[in-house]
Amino acid sequence: MHLQLGYVLLFFLLGGPVNVFAVLFLSSLVRPRRPSREKLTTYECAEVPIGSGWFRLNLRFYTVALIFIVFDVELVTVLPVAMVYRDWVAARVGQWAFVEIFTFVAVLMVGLAYVWRKGDLEWFKTIEREELKEEDAEVRRAGAAATRHAVETETHAGAHA
Repeated sequence: MHLQLGYVLLFFLLGGPVNVFAVLFLSSLVRPRRPSREKLTTYECAEVPIGSGWFRLNLRFYTVALIFIVFDVELVTVLPVAMVYRDWVAARVGQWAFVEIFTFVAVLMVGLAYVWRKGDLEWFKTIEREELKEEDAEVRRAGAAATRHAVETETHAGAHA
């Protein structure tokens, strides 16, 4: 019985990747290859790309995602303890489990208070720096120049089509 199960497992472990690569290889032989300059440009929802792909990303997205992950992991950690807490109280270890979970949540609440006080939970945070305003203006100028170049290229390509 176990030997047959081993063969099935071996079939899926070896046959799966072989099947994937075989299909990818066969499709690369069959698909049409007609590269063009337009196909190699960046695709932005059927719109002409504006500016460069290199821009300053607001770190607010990263910060909010990281805070979410911390509290999501906290929930995944505390939920199993909550499920077996009655059994632990019956076994007379409930007090220690409560103290440990309370300490864990208290440390997370201190972290939440710190992040809240810093203003990192505010979606729109005002930054009072002149250099940031200058850099944003420079990025806007570069984006406008790239847009003009893209429109000129498209107009030029359309005239020759």
